[in-house]
Amino acid sequence: MYETLEIERDGGVATVWMNRPDVHNAFNAQLIADLTAACRALDADESVRVVVLGGRGKSFSAGADLNWMKAAGEAGEAENFADAMRLAGMLRTLSEMSKPTIARVHGAALGGGMGLASACDICVATERGLFATSEVKFGIIPSAISPYVLRAIGERQAYRYFQTAERINAARAAELGLVHELVDSEQLDAKVGQIVAALLEGGPKSQGAAKELIRAVANRPVDDALVEDTARRIARLRVTPEAREGLDAFLSKRPAAWIAKD
Repeated sequence: MYETLEIERDGGVATVWMNRPDVHNAFNAQLIADLTAACRALDADESVRVVVLGGRGKSFSAGADLNWMKAAGEAGEAENFADAMRLAGMLRTLSEMSKPTIARVHGAALGGGMGLASACDICVATERGLFATSEVKFGIIPSAISPYVLRAIGERQAYRYFQTAERINAARAAELGLVHELVDSEQLDAKVGQIVAALLEGGPKSQGAAKELIRAVANRPVDDALVEDTARRIARLRVTPEAREGLDAFLSKRPAAWIAKD
């Protein structure tokens, strides 16, 4: 279905594998288009509860394909703008999925790869995970990925790493807040599975609303408008069938209807 991706289904979990291992899953126009389309399709599929993003081969994603970058450099500004908008659109589509998303990082996540890891809700990495905003080494800037990397590591750290392009090992990435869980390589899938299991116990609609809540509240002053907005959000959810089912299940000491039965 996709030239550069493989998608595996296991119950409510869809794992999207970037499948260009010979170039360390580097971005080109096709991978960007495929990821955009896959994220939209999976978000619209009500049978999908959680999306895991991983990479085949040795790397998660080494960022932009050098041949693609070279071709872009030889094109005009209008063509470059169109390319950049497609990349930015893909990252936004991933970031704004209503489903929980997990980045499964087992190797290099450089440039755009770090952007993918940052755009996912949760990042699990092995000790071999390696991150960088390496763009200045090529005379460019981490522009399209910047909203997501800034969200993950903060403005102060970005001043350093956007300019130095230093490699960030997985332990340091965890200190910075980019990586939620740091595990040994053999424990990667078990840890991802543990987080997936926790996610599957939550209400699907409420999880999507929780993501919207974070985007609405983050970096805003606590004023009357914000307080009213948060009150309206919870009021709307309390009267939904999902909320009523969740409360009834808790009081009845039974699994909620959205939890798959073994």
